[in-house]
Amino acid sequence: MEVSSGTTVWNDCLEVIRENVGEENFNTWFKPIAPLRVDGDVLTIQVPSQFFYEWLEDNYVPVLKKAIHTVLGPTGRLEYSVVVDSGDKQTPPVSVSYPVNGAGNRRSAVNGSFGNDDYSPFTYKALNPQTVNSRLNTTYTFDNFVEGDCNRLARSAGLAVAKKPGVTSFNPLMLYGGVGVGKTHLVQAIGNEIKNVMPSKVVLYIDQNDFTTQFLNALQNHKVQEFQNFYLQVDLLILDDVQFLAGREKTQEMFFHIFNQLHQSGKQIIMTSDCPPRDMKGFQERLLSRFKWGLTADLQEPDFETKLAIINRKMLADGIQIPTEVSEYLAYSVDTNLRDMEGVLNSLIFHATLLKKEIDLDLAKEVLKNIIKEIQSDVSVDFIQKTVAEYFKVDLEAMKGKVKKREIVIPRQVAMYFCKRYTQLTLALIGENFGGRDHSTVIHALESVEDMMKTDPNFKASVEELGKKLKLRVS
Repeated sequence: MEVSSGTTVWNDCLEVIRENVGEENFNTWFKPIAPLRVDGDVLTIQVPSQFFYEWLEDNYVPVLKKAIHTVLGPTGRLEYSVVVDSGDKQTPPVSVSYPVNGAGNRRSAVNGSFGNDDYSPFTYKALNPQTVNSRLNTTYTFDNFVEGDCNRLARSAGLAVAKKPGVTSFNPLMLYGGVGVGKTHLVQAIGNEIKNVMPSKVVLYIDQNDFTTQFLNALQNHKVQEFQNFYLQVDLLILDDVQFLAGREKTQEMFFHIFNQLHQSGKQIIMTSDCPPRDMKGFQERLLSRFKWGLTADLQEPDFETKLAIINRKMLADGIQIPTEVSEYLAYSVDTNLRDMEGVLNSLIFHATLLKKEIDLDLAKEVLKNIIKEIQSDVSVDFIQKTVAEYFKVDLEAMKGKVKKREIVIPRQVAMYFCKRYTQLTLALIGENFGGRDHSTVIHALESVEDMMKTDPNFKASVEELGKKLKLRVS
């Protein structure tokens, strides 16, 4: 028989199936199926993946058997052609036949096990965007997300997605970066913006650990279909820390199918990771391929100006004004991440309130001394100056003095930069060790080094190499 006959037979089967499953289940599990051919009393259909086949066989054998027997008679059989997905959307199907025999017992060509005809699919309620728990922190918004060179691309992409979720080419949107650079803040800001502007959209934020735990619980309680149906109703799915899915084959398989269904339905997917997809290990290639379909953008450690803006905005939000020298001191002294910075600011506010003191430089130094661990106490200014002078092949005394030749000024600024990173000296004391310069000169030096590292790859490589030399002394 021709393919057209197969289409007719399958359409008749769909009428029977539609009467026995919910509309959402019908759209999810039966609409994507394509009829291939009818040969006698055997109908062959094509399904999009091995997982899809197993899902049908685990959950819908009674329904499929009823449909086949109704249309083709009691000897009717169903076979599958499974698309083997290698991550390339153009991969041709590879046919593997799996019969559902007339008795209704399913034999899997994979493991020889038998299915249970009495299994019935779960039912579930449609999610209400007004009542569903989106798991978003409402304090994370675009208004209080400080933009800088370190996050501009990511923030711009996030705004585009918030305006047109699922419509832009940024689907999925993958944001990556180190700890405390603002990934979670940004993705939740996208979610909050969509909820505010498009209240009919179902938005869900979840981290990988909770997603995995939910899935394992669903497996143990035979509620996997209910689990999947829940996620397929979401309009914006935000999965945080996706890198921790590494090595979790079953969870990856489930997420792969959820990803496909959401993406094909024009729903928006956002993920965060500590590294770009190309550096992820322990992932199926086809899943990594999908991670690259949209836009991948990184968030980097904030530069001085961005940290300064974050400090001032945080303090302003708390109704507190601090002197410029204090905010500059904090911006240079907290050389870790934004999460640590917020902890320092909260501690500073607490101490000022408890001690009933104005926030000044002395209080900031006292608070930092108790929070930030001692940094490389055995690395002296002398050692840094000597190492930098030798590296740049300049006279040590000239570098420590007031010579203003460019070939001396740049090494001097680099030495100041490392003094800030590897000693507990204040800016004023660092200046004292370089010809009695004041703290504003040191600030200028630090800014100059950071600017040159952004614009000159060779200079950046030199500074990083020097940093490694100094770290060897530290460790």
